[in-house]
Amino acid sequence: MPYVPSDALSQHFQSNGIDLTPKVEELLGSVAPDSPNLPPYRDMILTVLRMAQDDLNRWNAKITLQALRELENAFRVLERFKGRRKVTVFGSARTPLEHPVYALARELGKQLAASDLMVITGAGGGIMAAAHEGAGLDHSLGFNITLPFEQHANATVDGTGNLLPFHFFFTRKLFFVKEADALVLCPGGFGTLDEALEVLTLIQTGKSPLVPIVLLDAPGGTFWEGALGFIKNELEANKYILPTDMNLMKLVYSADEAVAEINRFYSNFHSSRWLKNTFVIRMHHALSEQALNALQDRFADLRLSGDFQQYGHQDEYDDAQFSHLTRLAFAFNGRNHGRLRELVDCINLEENWVGPAHSQRAHEPEPVKSM
Repeated sequence: MPYVPSDALSQHFQSNGIDLTPKVEELLGSVAPDSPNLPPYRDMILTVLRMAQDDLNRWNAKITLQALRELENAFRVLERFKGRRKVTVFGSARTPLEHPVYALARELGKQLAASDLMVITGAGGGIMAAAHEGAGLDHSLGFNITLPFEQHANATVDGTGNLLPFHFFFTRKLFFVKEADALVLCPGGFGTLDEALEVLTLIQTGKSPLVPIVLLDAPGGTFWEGALGFIKNELEANKYILPTDMNLMKLVYSADEAVAEINRFYSNFHSSRWLKNTFVIRMHHALSEQALNALQDRFADLRLSGDFQQYGHQDEYDDAQFSHLTRLAFAFNGRNHGRLRELVDCINLEENWVGPAHSQRAHEPEPVKSM
């Protein structure tokens, strides 16, 4: 959503007889005079100045500095990979070479690379090493965590520009999700379960854009089958989650199925964004009039008011690179993202598209995540 500047920080300093805003804006104007992001940069600097004024705790200052440095470095490094679709793969670092899931993760990496998808992992061994082995360096990104004891990144990304180190788990987790156009979760321990539940929570609550979540296990494996049974029998049955929340994930038993699920999600859906109080889905293909009319009744529960509206022009504050994409806009209730996934599955059905002669397909190989 567009940034809305706040005068609270400026007013805070003015009330103390200090007007720092002009000085900060002068400094920013000298280094980035043409930036459209001057208001948020100004507020960031004013926030740090307020911390300095309060000067509450050295540990607070060190945490803020380290987090800010990690964020800035990650943004800069990942700019080289902008425009490439990425899939985050989670799984146990302890999975041995001879385990069937190791071979499955390696095949997954190979097929993701064949679909021109980059593979993001925590850069360790086990499932992470297997997925990177299959993908190769050009299609691999490693987000490593620095620990007080000896540990190394896997051989594929170690010592390369495709390896990004993190001091904090929370900044590392941010980029696992922020950079992902899809997530594949293989069997693992506490860390894998933590990542799975966090991703599901972020998407269920709308704090992260809707992307495919694929649960991958070897044929005959029971890891995710058992987890899904618990979720259904305990969480859904006790109404701790909505029944449609189960739509947010899909269990598969082969690399073929996993990659097909990801590619299918982006067959028409491109990306989404909030435009004030309107939710906008960008699509490669326009929907037929018949399909659009069917949506009005079938997914009426997703709308707070009004109808689904389809149009082809660029939105306010939207990037020009998306100008060729068709939009589907509606007043989304912001609650039922499992049902939203059902809507996306519906618009991805080729039978619901306008014929090729009347639609445009994006030429970029990558989907761009919600903004």
